Amino acid sequence: MTELLKTLTNIRSLRVIARELTLEQLESVLNKVQIVVEEKRAEEQENKRLAEERQSRIEKYKELLKQDGITAAELAEILGGDTPVRTRKKRAPFPPKYKYVDENGQEKTWTGQGRTPKAIQAQLDAGKPLSSFAI
Repeated sequence: MTELLKTLTNIRSLRVIARELTLEQLESVLNKVQIVVEEKRAEEQENKRLAEERQSRIEKYKELLKQDGITAAELAEILGGDTPVRTRKKRAPFPPKYKYVDENGQEKTWTGQGRTPKAIQAQLDAGKPLSSFAI
């Protein structure tokens, strides 16, 4: 896609392409590009019109709320009060499955999740089974 865009936006590249095409083919391409441009222009105008309509409705509702004496905080409380806030519960940590002694001589535990601790990996590489570290 980026190569196509580079070609279409570069006048030299377009001239190279034009040398290989007939005038009828170039006019056909031009007509098709003009159609696409008009469609895009119409789409953008429609989006702008919809945004303006939405903004005018918002302004109308703001004025109605102001006339009735309802503040933004009250409206937020009314609209936001019905839906409960869902909070994700933190899961409990996994219990340790393995116990080992690290390079500093401290006894530590490992859940079996994530990267294997260096002390255990060194002993596994030496041929010791993982079950020998089980708690």
